Amino acid sequence: MNEENKFSKSADIFEWLSRFINLEQGFTPPSMRPERMRVIAELAGHPERCGVSIHIAGSKGKGSITAMITRILTICGMRTARYMSPHVSEYRERITLGEDFFDESVYLSAGNELRRIAEILCDASTKEYKEMLAVSDGCAPEPTFFEMLTLFYFLCAREARCEALVVETGMGGELDPTNIVDSAVSVITGIELEHTEFLGSTIREVASAKAGVIKQNRPVILAEQTPEALEVFTRTAAERNAEIFYYPNTAFISDLRVSREGTDFTLNFKREGFFDGPLNLSIAIPGEIQAQNAAMAILAVKKVFPSISVEAVRKGLSGFELSARFEKLRDDPPVIVDGAHTDVSVRLCVKTFTELYGEGGVLIFGCALGKNDEAMAEALLPHFSYIVVTAPGTFKTSGPEKVYDIFARRKAGVFESKAELVLIKDTREGIRQALDAAEKRALPILGIGSFYLAAEIRAFFSVKP
Repeated sequence: MNEENKFSKSADIFEWLSRFINLEQGFTPPSMRPERMRVIAELAGHPERCGVSIHIAGSKGKGSITAMITRILTICGMRTARYMSPHVSEYRERITLGEDFFDESVYLSAGNELRRIAEILCDASTKEYKEMLAVSDGCAPEPTFFEMLTLFYFLCAREARCEALVVETGMGGELDPTNIVDSAVSVITGIELEHTEFLGSTIREVASAKAGVIKQNRPVILAEQTPEALEVFTRTAAERNAEIFYYPNTAFISDLRVSREGTDFTLNFKREGFFDGPLNLSIAIPGEIQAQNAAMAILAVKKVFPSISVEAVRKGLSGFELSARFEKLRDDPPVIVDGAHTDVSVRLCVKTFTELYGEGGVLIFGCALGKNDEAMAEALLPHFSYIVVTAPGTFKTSGPEKVYDIFARRKAGVFESKAELVLIKDTREGIRQALDAAEKRALPILGIGSFYLAAEIRAFFSVKP
């Protein structure tokens, strides 16, 4: 690679990466091919093997579990690389050393290596690469944005000499670029219908895609599932001789107490091989779902690192915070943002919000195309007196007019809600009008439906990452 092509700042790396086909922005990749990621990793010298990896898949709670595991391992003194998506405020949030950004030198060194590899990959005349992929005529061999971003993460982890890699899937499991890892344990959260255009239109099909993260002879920590999903995971684990630690049969939560300051609970174990007795724990984020996420994180950490202490777990969770996870941005009026964007996660968030702040608040809602907006509208409409439907920023394709029509039809036909419903396509103007309504009526605000909407609301209130 020529000297003039080298990156001089990490922001330039992410700008350069945006030139690759980005599924997150609604573009269809030339193909979803795990063999392409294997070739990319081989060209880079398999940086994904630089440390012990923990792989997290599922429909909800992946980010929180990934971040909790990372924090616990970091508290123990382990150099831990964290990979999450999407970002809330800036791309570096996806690729971090513990909870902090890597040193700029790490991003630059890894970025320049990534660019060198890209020059090989994107040269259509590279015969060796074509042969490695066995690409047929008409099938583009160029890597996608997420494949390149995933490789960048692994390169950063290797450059920084990380001992542990905590890896969240981007979408699915079997075909996801992150599935290149030979993880010591896999974690699968609850399954919902999502990304149906790629993963399938039934729970069984979505579960089959996500079951791809289960590795041969390696344990899997499994959240509570529907019967259809559980059958898929049980069969896949048996085929791969992977021991299942199914949460309902492994642990349970008692003494749950949720307040505006956070969540206190006791984690009890039904199976041996974890901790000798119950753990009394606290998390700074309100919500029963966060207690469940913590339980999954603890089970995963303990299976890989059995010497992890109770003190490390307690300390790791007690200081745990994560952007756009029931995050309070303002006290008067209270403004809460949450990246929930599935039916179940929205219902859980609204349950926590109304229990802590009451019914009849102000809602800001925006979601990307392809989400189950009808189910989310049904979950939200009964609980708010003023609802602003808007776009979730400009990063992803959205259809706020369609979403507004869904809310309007459900409002009139099902709930006979008296909520004032408005469509404001400009996101910042929607936030401003929601705030104005909340201040006049002395009501709390909940912003929900997309991490990108959460990012816009955080930016409006000048909350830094």
